[in-house]
Amino acid sequence: MKSNTGDPWYVHAALYFVIAILSVILIKIAIIDPKNAVEQEKFWRTESRLRMNNIKAAEILWQTKFGNYTDNLENLITFIKTDNFVDSVMNAFDSLTMRSANPFRPLSNGEFVAESLIHSPKTFQEYVLQIDTSTTIDTTINRRGKVIAIDTTIVLGTRYYLEDLDGYGTVGDLNNDALKNTSSWE
Repeated sequence: MKSNTGDPWYVHAALYFVIAILSVILIKIAIIDPKNAVEQEKFWRTESRLRMNNIKAAEILWQTKFGNYTDNLENLITFIKTDNFVDSVMNAFDSLTMRSANPFRPLSNGEFVAESLIHSPKTFQEYVLQIDTSTTIDTTINRRGKVIAIDTTIVLGTRYYLEDLDGYGTVGDLNNDALKNTSSWE
């Protein structure tokens, strides 16, 4: 049987089938894939910022206990997992509101995992964590102008800087006390 144009029916059926397949592919490429990519990017951004907030909370606890900040994520994680001070803060309650005083936020999966603080969720690169170093030189001179002593004081960790190499933000600043513990997305 031939169609009105003289072509066999199976040619038209094959063309309709190809058009249907190409339509499905176009919908997938133009609508579904970009939506999935946007959702995945939003998940990575949210997860990374949750981890960075938890690192900030751990740095604040470290500074409270030791008087300075650290630039070693492994030591920070060991501190979170094993230190009694951190455990007491995590299990404490606010006496006015009766809410938990735990400074660590649960991650997207619903729980806090200390080992997750090392890596960014998108590319699994380590977060960049740096502390400042300041050197103070004090010279003692007698009345005749002769140098008696030179005292050098090195202070580590009065400020820290945390950065996600995937571009989801930073926390703190090495040069400005006003930006201490400040997140770039807040």
